[in-house]
Amino acid sequence: MKQLIEYIAAMSLLFLTISAVPGISQVRTRAGAAQFRVIRIASVPDATIWIDGVRFGKTGADGKLDVRTISTGGHSVRVRADGFKERVLTIAPAQKGEIRADLTKTTDAAELAFQEAERLTLVDREQAIEAYKKAIKLRPAYPEAFVALARVQSETGDLEDAERAIAAARKLRPAYAEASAVLGRIHKDLGQEDKAIAAFQRAITEGKGFQPEALAGLGLLFKEKAEGFGGSGNFEEEQANYTEAAKYLHRSVKQISGAPDAVVIYQLLGLVYERMQKFQDAIAVYEEFLRIFPDSSEATAIRSFIVQLNKQITNDRQ
Repeated sequence: MKQLIEYIAAMSLLFLTISAVPGISQVRTRAGAAQFRVIRIASVPDATIWIDGVRFGKTGADGKLDVRTISTGGHSVRVRADGFKERVLTIAPAQKGEIRADLTKTTDAAELAFQEAERLTLVDREQAIEAYKKAIKLRPAYPEAFVALARVQSETGDLEDAERAIAAARKLRPAYAEASAVLGRIHKDLGQEDKAIAAFQRAITEGKGFQPEALAGLGLLFKEKAEGFGGSGNFEEEQANYTEAAKYLHRSVKQISGAPDAVVIYQLLGLVYERMQKFQDAIAVYEEFLRIFPDSSEATAIRSFIVQLNKQITNDRQ
C-alpha cells in the first residue's frame, strides 16, 4: 500500500493545478486547528471550482458543490465551465452558506479553444497541445494558456518546448507564481536540482508564501534526495533531507486544506515522518487526515497505519 502511495505522490504534481487569480489576494487555508465553515458554490452543472487557486472539484447535476473545509478569513473563488466565461468571486471573512456564481455564455474563440484543450488533456495530450497552441494563436497575450501548454508538454516529455512556453508566459506576466512552479517541475525532470529548487522558491516568493504546488515540489525533491543518501549509506544527509521534505510537505498540505490533492500529500508527509522514525508526528498527520477525509477510500489503510505505529511505539518503549 505504501509503495502505491509513493507512486501516486510522485505523479501527483501532474494533477496539482494551482493557479493565481489576478487581482484577488490569496488567503492561506489551514487545516487542523482552523475553524472550518461550509460554503456551497451554486453555478451551472459540471463547473470546476477553485478556491484560492486550489481545485476543489466540480458542481453536480444541480449546479452545486459543498466545500466543508473553508477556513476563516477572506478567500477567492474561481468558476469555469465549458462554453461560459470564467468568473472570479470573493468569500467574505464571516460569510457562510450559499454563494451564487452565475456564468454568462462566451463566444470568445480563444477561450473556447482553451476549454477544448482542457477537455483533451484527459483524452489525447497531443491534441490538447494543438488546442492550446490554437488558443495562443487567437490570443497571443494568454499567459494561462502558455502555462497550461507547458504542463502538458512536460507530461509528454517535451521538456525544452515546455521551458519555452514558460518563458513566454513569464514574459507576459513577470511575477507569475504558477509559471515558476511548473518551471521547477521541468528542471526537476531534467535532473537540474539546483535550478528546480530556485524556481520553486521563486514561485513561493511570487505567491507571497502561498504556493502549495511549489511547496509539494520541494517536498518531493528533498524526499528523493533523502532516499538517494540513504541508499548510499549517508544517514546524516538522509535525515537532513527528510527534515526538509517534511517541512515543505507540511506547509503544502496546510495550504491546500481539504482539497482533493491533499489526500496524497497527507499520506506522503506521514510516510516521511515514519522514515524519520517520528512516529508520533506521523500519527498526528494520519489522524488529521481522518478528521478531514473520514469517508476517503484510503481511510481504512490510514487507520491500519496508526495501529501499526502505536504498536511500534509500544515495542520501542519495552
